[in-house]
Amino acid sequence: MNSNGPVIVIEDDVDDQEILTDVFKSLDYKNEIHFFQDGETALEYLNRTDVIPFLILSDVNMPKIDGFALREKVKMDAKLQVKCIPYLFFTTSSSQKAVIDAYSMSVQGFFIKQNSFDELRETISIIMRYWKKCSSPNNYL
Repeated sequence: MNSNGPVIVIEDDVDDQEILTDVFKSLDYKNEIHFFQDGETALEYLNRTDVIPFLILSDVNMPKIDGFALREKVKMDAKLQVKCIPYLFFTTSSSQKAVIDAYSMSVQGFFIKQNSFDELRETISIIMRYWKKCSSPNNYL
């Protein structure tokens, strides 16, 4: 994990992208934020870059490749596996089945997008602080 690397946000809703941009700006983290409209484009980026992202925040319901299919592709790709990129779902709704399925795929978190800016900001802050403190095998390379 690269705590200074970019945060990959896979979100097809432009309004949600704008709100998340404002949230990240207000938190003043130095990590770049890279938005992708769908899982396919995000996967192409992850496979072509040598940059190790800090973490992936993925919506569940997206065009082309949904969040679950994308997680499976990232998890099964040896090149991406060694990058130790935390993969978290960040979605508007959930069900017990979705949460169980996510954790059975070794997702590191499942978060519901809050309705208010302050609640959303608090959730993103908690996520960022937690992963900034976390150690991974890449810390010892």
